Amino acid sequence: MDVTVRPALTSDIPELGRVLGIAFADDPVMTWSIPDATSRPRRAAIAFATLTRLQFIQHGGVEVAEDDTGAIVGAAVWAPPGQWHTSNATILRAMPHLVRAFGLRTPRAARMSDRMAAAHPRDPHWYLAFIGTLPTARGRGYGRALMSSRLDRCDAEGVPAYLESSKPDNVPYYERFGFEKTGDLDVTKGGPLMWPMWRTPISK
Repeated sequence: MDVTVRPALTSDIPELGRVLGIAFADDPVMTWSIPDATSRPRRAAIAFATLTRLQFIQHGGVEVAEDDTGAIVGAAVWAPPGQWHTSNATILRAMPHLVRAFGLRTPRAARMSDRMAAAHPRDPHWYLAFIGTLPTARGRGYGRALMSSRLDRCDAEGVPAYLESSKPDNVPYYERFGFEKTGDLDVTKGGPLMWPMWRTPISK
């Protein structure tokens, strides 16, 4: 089985959103944000596609993983140093789509985003906003290939990386790539926690 990771194209964004929507269907924070399980993958896909299109893809940090047939089975959405923060202009452009995604919980999701931004490290780093693979593709090396593609660059350039894990089971997975948990992050104010994780570049 060949694992192909390549830069995402603008034309990939609808499928990228669909894949991430399915990948995050059982995520605790996404479940808190979109309680209805039936519509959650579709509505989450709207949020992922919107943020990827308006905030991330222009910075060159979005990659997709393809299977042997060329179908997208995973994606990683990164922001380069200094580009992780969502501008007010981007928020305004995204808002109609985010309302479609989060409905009456849009203000709650916005407050969560603000708390994440307030806790975000200010030192230069690559930021992993989202990563996910289809359930049918898990355990086949796609996630590892997506992670390694960007982290190899971080190591070559001597740049740290940062993420927030929204699933406790994923913390040990990220630790295998050199990330270290820096604490607990209550961005939902009594709902599910996140775990901020920082990775110091590895000297080769």
